[in-house]
Amino acid sequence: MIYKISSFFRWYIKHESTAGITLLIMTIIALIISNSALSDDYFNALKTYYALGIGEFKLKLSLFHWINDALMAIFFLVVGLEIKREFVEGELSRPTQAALPILGAVGGMLVPALIYIGFNIQTPETLRGWAIPSATDIAFSIGILSLLGSRVPLSLKVFLVALAIIDDMGAVIIIALFYTTKLNITYLILMFICFAILILINRLNVKYFSVYLIIGVFMWFFTHESGIHATIAGVLLAITIPHKSDKSHHGTSMLKHVEHTLAPYVSFLIMPIFAFANAGVNFDGMSITQFFMPVPLGICLGLFVGKQLGVFIFSYAAIKFKLAEMPTGARWLSFYGTGVLTGIGFTMSLFVGNLAFPDSEIIDGVKIGVLLGSLFSTILGYGLLLICSKRHANI
Repeated sequence: MIYKISSFFRWYIKHESTAGITLLIMTIIALIISNSALSDDYFNALKTYYALGIGEFKLKLSLFHWINDALMAIFFLVVGLEIKREFVEGELSRPTQAALPILGAVGGMLVPALIYIGFNIQTPETLRGWAIPSATDIAFSIGILSLLGSRVPLSLKVFLVALAIIDDMGAVIIIALFYTTKLNITYLILMFICFAILILINRLNVKYFSVYLIIGVFMWFFTHESGIHATIAGVLLAITIPHKSDKSHHGTSMLKHVEHTLAPYVSFLIMPIFAFANAGVNFDGMSITQFFMPVPLGICLGLFVGKQLGVFIFSYAAIKFKLAEMPTGARWLSFYGTGVLTGIGFTMSLFVGNLAFPDSEIIDGVKIGVLLGSLFSTILGYGLLLICSKRHANI
C-alpha cells in the first residue's frame, strides 16, 4: 500500500498537467468556502495577524500578506532561477531562438493593457490595474497544453514556456517600477548592501546555498520595509545564485540544484496555498451587471481577447519579416491555440491585482475578471489545439 501511494506521488509530481489541476482544485475549494457558511471564517482567518522574529526584529503581518509577501518570494526565486537559466543556456540564450517568444510576449503584455485602459480611461481610480491582464500563469497554461500530450509539437510547449517566463520577467519589472509604495531610503540602502554581498560571495565562488539563503532572508526583510514589494528579493537572490557545474551538487550547478529542489514545493504547495487564499470571492448580493463593470470586463477581455491577439499578431509579424521562425512541426491553428492559452493569467494576474488594489472592494471585480478571462482562454485554447491535433491525425 505504501509503495502504491509513493508511486502515485512520484507520478503526480512528474506530470506538469497536475500542477494546473492542483491550482484548479484549490480555486474551486476557495470559491465554495467563500460562498458557504464558512465564508466569514475564511476571510477572517486571512486577516488574522501573526508576528515572526526576535526582540525588536519582529515583523507582524496578516496571514494573507505572509502568503503573498513571504511564500510568493520563494515562487519569484524559482521564476528568477528559470529566467537566468533560460538566458544562460536555454531557449533565450541565442537571439534567433529568443526572438519569437520575446516579441510574442511584448504583444501579449501590450495589447491586454491597452484593452484594460480602454475600458477604464474614464475612471482614473481603476487605471492602476492596467497590468493585471498582462501576465501568463505558467503552471495552468503548460498544464492545459500537457493534457494533449504528444499530439502537440514539443516546439510549441517550449515556445509557451519561454513566452511565459518572459511574461513573468515583465511582471517583475512592472511590480518594481509601478507598484512600489513610498520608499524608505535606509532600508533600500540595506537591501542593496545585501545584494552587493551576494554578488561578492558569488564572485568568491562560495558553494553553500545556506550562505546565500541567510543573506537572502535579510534582503527580503529590508526589501519589505523599503517600500518595494518583498517578492522582488526572490528575483535578486536568483540573479546571484551560481550556474557553474559543481561536484558538491552532484555535478550540476547550484542554480539547477536549487531550482529542481524548490520547484515541486512551489508547484504543489506554495501555488495551491496562494490560489486558496486569493481566489475566494463572495457572490452574495452581486448582480449580473457587476460582471460588466470596467474592471472585470477590462481584465476578462484583456486576458481572453488581448493576450491571443497580441501574441499572435506580434509573432506573425516576426515570422513574416523573418525575424523568427515558426516552431518546428507547428501549424498556424495550433500556434494560435497556444497563443490563446497565454490568456490564462490566474496566479500572476491575481498577484498584480492585489498590488494594484490593496484592501479595496475593487479586488472582487479583479478576481471575477481574472477567473472568467482565464476560463474562456482555457476552453478556447484547448478546443483549438484538440481540433488541430485531430485534423493532423486524419491527414
